[in-house]
Amino acid sequence: MSDPMSAGTFLDALKDEGLTVVEVREWRTHNRNHKGPWGPVHGVMIHHTVTTGSAETVRLCYDGHASLPGPLCHGVITKDGRVHLVGNGRANHAGLGDDEVLRAVIAERRLPHDNEANTDGNRYFYGFECENRGDGEDPWPAAQLEAIEKAAAAICRHYGWNERSVIGHLEWQPGKVDPRGFDMDTMRQRIAERLK
Repeated sequence: MSDPMSAGTFLDALKDEGLTVVEVREWRTHNRNHKGPWGPVHGVMIHHTVTTGSAETVRLCYDGHASLPGPLCHGVITKDGRVHLVGNGRANHAGLGDDEVLRAVIAERRLPHDNEANTDGNRYFYGFECENRGDGEDPWPAAQLEAIEKAAAAICRHYGWNERSVIGHLEWQPGKVDPRGFDMDTMRQRIAERLK
């Protein structure tokens, strides 16, 4: 069983991986824990935001919106490669997904195709929203891709997980397409190299 990191441990893990981290408002106590449990944690989920503009993206991920209150992730990775921490605890990012995918993540084996939405992912996954329109044309700068790699690796390193503990939202929930514009298998290869 993997207990969630404290806010301080999470911050240190990211910094120790060489990331530039921005602490946003009251992120250390900003969560949705009153809506359900947070943990045990089993992996890291990567998303794109369908937004433009770093400041507005970070604000949205902290506050959420009328139909989905924030935080919408734990960290926002902006195009400049900075990680903006917006939540610590349960966050509205993963939603319902496939229990067979969760079992594969826990076992660190190849993912099955996601074909149902029957399991609460907000309980089990750290989430990073990455600033991108998600249209397949908005570029992913090298600094941002490196930050995604480092952020995921930082969490995996803390828990002793391998790269198979990192998934995209599109691999968790049927109908999702994020992150669009880079390949999750390639990102996992990058994370594996970093963890060596």
